[in-house]
Amino acid sequence: MDLNENYIVVLFKNKTKRRIIKKFKTHKRAKSYFDSLVEQNQSIIFGVETENGKQCKYELGLLEKTSGSLLPFFVKDELGRQIKVELEDPDYNLINIVPYKKEEFIYNVKTKERMSVNKFMTKYLPKTGFKLVSKINHKITVQNDEKIDLFSLKSDDDCDRFIDELSTYFISQKRVDTMFVKDTSVEQKKYLYEILEQSGIPKSILYRRFTTYKRS
Repeated sequence: MDLNENYIVVLFKNKTKRRIIKKFKTHKRAKSYFDSLVEQNQSIIFGVETENGKQCKYELGLLEKTSGSLLPFFVKDELGRQIKVELEDPDYNLINIVPYKKEEFIYNVKTKERMSVNKFMTKYLPKTGFKLVSKINHKITVQNDEKIDLFSLKSDDDCDRFIDELSTYFISQKRVDTMFVKDTSVEQKKYLYEILEQSGIPKSILYRRFTTYKRS
């Protein structure tokens, strides 16, 4: 490591350093870059909260190379308690750490394409026409007139969270062109199963309740 690289921006997963994003010589440039990443991250609608079936939490940290002893750094948890952050690297002090959304992707069952939420909205939830987004197990359907598309997420919980966060985003944008239905009735599910089967999707896929992705 270059001895002049006094500051690093780091991605943490469950309080453990995942990777160094960038290194800097000066605090000014490091903080400016850190702040820009935090601002850009606000545009992520749907972030990763589970990987390989386990809950995970991502954070972005700004660290400074130590010139002496390590300085304690505390953050507040969900209950407002002060929690001391312990670093594995004794060469750096933690200056700041904030929650970070690693973008989650959804899977188009028909085209076998993984896509970001922004791409999904642009392609399948345009502002023209009225759309219906419904949940089936760990999947969602998008109905637009006579067309129906099916998308898969990792689990039931992720599917619920996806609909909640997308619905909240649409409300913030004052968009009323899409209806979100999380609690689909038995009759509605049967109807959706029928038209999805007619479109060529096997029952075995429709009734599956979770998806396993390869480790990222």
